[in-house]
Formats: sequence, C-alpha cells, structure tokens
Amino acid sequence: MGIFLILLKFLITMRYTYHRILSYFLRGLLVLVPLAVTAYVIYAIFIFLDGLIPVPIPGIGILMVLGLITFVGYLASLFFTKPFFEWFERGVFKIPFVNLLYTSIKDLMGAFVGEKKKFSSPVIVQISESMFRLGFITQESMAILGEPDLVAVYFPHSYNVSGNVFLVKKDKIKPLTGVKSSEVMKFMVSGGVSPLDH
Repeated sequence: MGIFLILLKFLITMRYTYHRILSYFLRGLLVLVPLAVTAYVIYAIFIFLDGLIPVPIPGIGILMVLGLITFVGYLASLFFTKPFFEWFERGVFKIPFVNLLYTSIKDLMGAFVGEKKKFSSPVIVQISESMFRLGFITQESMAILGEPDLVAVYFPHSYNVSGNVFLVKKDKIKPLTGVKSSEVMKFMVSGGVSPLDH
C-alpha cells in the first residue's frame, strides 16, 4: 500500500511537472515565434533590397536603393519634370497587359501611401439582422455604375494579404469614429486577436 501511494504521488507530480513544462514551452513559443518571423521578414527584405544594386559593402546597396527611390520621388514632384513622368505613364497605359498590372499596383500603392489614401474610412457594415462586418470605404459613390446609393467597401481577409470588395447600400454602413484606421486594419488582419486601441 505504501509503495502504491509513493508511486501515485510520483505520477501526480510528474503530470503536474509535465503540464508546467508544456505551459512554459508554449509561452516561449508565443514570445519567440513572432519575434523570429518579424526578424526574418525584415532580414529577407534587407537582403533583397541590398542585393538589387551589387556593392561589395553590405548595407550600401539598400542605402542606394532608398536614395534612388527618394530622388525619383523628388523628380516626379518638380514642376518641369512632371510632364515627362505623365508622358511615360501614358505610354505604359497603351501596353495591354502592362497597363493592367501597372495601374493595379499604382492604385494599391496609392491607397496606402498616396495623397488620396483609401483605407482611412473604417466602417461597420450590417450583413444580417445580428451580424456585422468591419471594412473600409474605397469609393464613396458608385454612380458611375448607375447605383448612386451604393458605396464600395473593402473587407480584408484575416492572416492574408487579400480581401473582397462589395457594393453596399449606404444605409447599411456606420462609420467608425474614435478608432484609427490602422488599428482597425490590424484587428481585422489578425482575425480579431489584436486589441483595438483608441
């Protein structure tokens, strides 16, 4: 009987220790995996950008790429060079497949960093009587399609760099106030896991 109790205590202690070790391991994963993935992505982007201009000194290539991007942006904003960039764009628009690709990428970049940011109007859209969805207004009116009472709302997917655009009646949309659009985007892309901060 005494050996049985000792064995039982040992098994209970081992089970408790096993759960504790597993808990520590999972907590360690929760801390290290986001750090490791973030560091890897930053490292991969750095290596890619640094390798665009092959220079024997590490880091100089990325500085040259960033300098080139800034210089082209400066040239594109000058009064006397603007016509050249507009002429170049008109030429690109005439090439069938390149036109589609170029305008899509330009519009997407403009939505995030352009003068007319598109993801700055977070809204709640009523999907059914008891279900709502978060989204961003990308077009205030769809009058060009003959539907002036519809707006275009972009719904990003969670854990993905994609989403859907739906045309929604204006009375089904409620603007979100007091919350930054970047916080709403982070909340949506994380699947609702990241908290909404004011």
